[in-house]
Amino acid sequence: MEPPRVSPGGPVDATVVPRYAGDGTFARLERLDRLPQADTVIWGVPFDSGVSYRPSARFGPQHVRQSSRLLRPYNPALAVAPFERRLVADAGDLGVNPFDLGEAIAGIEEAATALAGTGRTLVTLGGDHTVALPLLRVQHAQHGPVAVLHFDAHLDTWDTYFGAPYTHGTPFRRASEEGLVDLGHSVHVGIRGPLYSKLDLDESEQLGFTAVHARDFVRHPVDDVVDRVRARLGDRPVYVSVDIDVLDPAHAPGTGTPEAGGLTSRELLEVLRGLDGLNLVGADVVEVSPAYDHAELTGIAAAHVVYELLSVLPTAPPRTGAARRAG
Repeated sequence: MEPPRVSPGGPVDATVVPRYAGDGTFARLERLDRLPQADTVIWGVPFDSGVSYRPSARFGPQHVRQSSRLLRPYNPALAVAPFERRLVADAGDLGVNPFDLGEAIAGIEEAATALAGTGRTLVTLGGDHTVALPLLRVQHAQHGPVAVLHFDAHLDTWDTYFGAPYTHGTPFRRASEEGLVDLGHSVHVGIRGPLYSKLDLDESEQLGFTAVHARDFVRHPVDDVVDRVRARLGDRPVYVSVDIDVLDPAHAPGTGTPEAGGLTSRELLEVLRGLDGLNLVGADVVEVSPAYDHAELTGIAAAHVVYELLSVLPTAPPRTGAARRAG
């Protein structure tokens, strides 16, 4: 018997089915095979063959889902009910080749193209940051060059590691080189930690990214940071990519390349809420590594990041009854 839900396509009613029971979908939402008319899809890409330090992000999607069980259907910070503005479903996880990085990237692009082909908005649970490249290829096919809002401790615009051009530290260089990125409207947020040289920052700017550093959150109110980010993004189609290591290890210990001095979870969520009204076309949340997590700190933070992203997505255009039934 289908459990009762708080709204069509919304979470299971927690007053009827306890939060620790039922399907392990994100926020206990409906599965895509039961809600094919969904206009927004959460799916997992359990892949971490591109990491340069600590592995286990391949287990991130399921960890974030488990940590999302306490999410509720109304967001008071934005006064919205995200699961009423959109029909959201969980498509499960993609089977990704863990031994052939090139084949994995191609497989992610193919699967994302198929999922998004009906006009759906994709929110991806990683996986390491390598997955952002094929996802941006799909966005470019739909929208042309997109403004990339990249939350991360690291630039991820390095050229190669050990001669390899495709790793979790290179996706935004490859994306810029391929013409996927709107060079005048993209921005890194949360950058911090030691670099190889000043050239890293210079090359990142040449690739089309301005940077809001973590230290800027000490010197300026969050609202000022939001204004700066919004001014940079403008009215362009925006793709949001969140590496959970943008948070300080105190807030997100479960990640592969932690750096001290990061954002608090409150600061990150406030910046995400400040995106309301922009033309967001897709998002990913990556680099959650449960092997290094404690008490679900990282998983809970990542689940709330996804929730806030769902809350600021533009309201889905109305569909006819026939379109809803047919998907």
